[in-house]
Order: sequence, then C-alpha cells, then structure tokens
Amino acid sequence: MAEAAEEKAPPAPVGMPMKMVLILVGGTLVVALGGAFAMFKMMSGSSEKPAAEGAAEKPAAHGEAEAKGGGHAAGSETGAIADLDPFIVNLADSPEVRYLKVTMKLELTNASAAEEITARTPQIRDAILVLLTSLDSVTARSPQGKHKLREDVTQRINGLLPKKSVKTAYFTDFVIQ
Repeated sequence: MAEAAEEKAPPAPVGMPMKMVLILVGGTLVVALGGAFAMFKMMSGSSEKPAAEGAAEKPAAHGEAEAKGGGHAAGSETGAIADLDPFIVNLADSPEVRYLKVTMKLELTNASAAEEITARTPQIRDAILVLLTSLDSVTARSPQGKHKLREDVTQRINGLLPKKSVKTAYFTDFVIQ
C-alpha cells in the first residue's frame, strides 16, 4: 500500500525551483553590490566637493570680479534699479510696418542716481525713442543688435546725466511685430 501512494503523487519538477532560486539570489547580489558601490562613490565624492567649493568661493580682490565674470559676476554688487515705462515704436523697415515694444530697467551706481533719472525722464525717453526708431527689425532681432542697443542706451542716458550713473540697461520685455 505504501507503494501505491508513492506512485499516485506526480513527480515534482526538480530543476525549475533551484534555477529560480539561483537567479533571484544572483540578481539580489548584483543589485546590492551596485547599490553599495554607488553609495560609496557618493559618500566619498561629497567630502571632496566642499573643500573644492570653499577654495573657489574666496572673496575676489578689487577688480578681480570683472576679469572673471565679464562685469556680471555672481558676487558683484548690483546698484539701484530704475524702471522705465514701456516704449512702443515703429521700426525703420521701409516696405513693411513693424513695431517694437521694449521695457527696460536701468542698473545705477547708487540710489541717489534714481532721483536724477526721474528728474530727466522726458530727455531720457526722447533719446531712447530716437534710437529705437532708427533700428530695423533684422538688427533688433539679432543678439549682436540687442547688445549694441543696450550699450547705446547706456551711453545716451549717461550723456544726459551730470555723472555716469547708469551701469547698464536690461531688457525685461522685447517684442517685435
């Protein structure tokens, strides 16, 4: 009777569970080693970065910030900012009528220069309007044209003021239609 009970039970698959166990153990081992390696790299890398960043963030000597960052260094001080009302002008394109809308902010050397800008607003707006209407759309769209326009605006405004109080002009809105 014992022989009959053994013959009725189906034979258990021998190779499948052992292969599955080996695959699972191998996969777990690979993932664990990869995670340990990644953690080791992150932990060893984080101790080197603060030392390198600390050396790079030394305060710059006078005049050094302009040489490194071209005048727009992250650590350089910004002066007072003066807002100008938006300008809407016709561009100098002859076959087509094109419009330019520009909003600018002026970076000043000190806060007292803002009062001078406010006092001379009509002259400043006139100088900028004459400059903007002399542009054509091709020049105004190019990065070089915008850079030149920024320099020209700064020079014209500084020409109207007793002291050169404007560091630079920033375009906050620039639309050509």
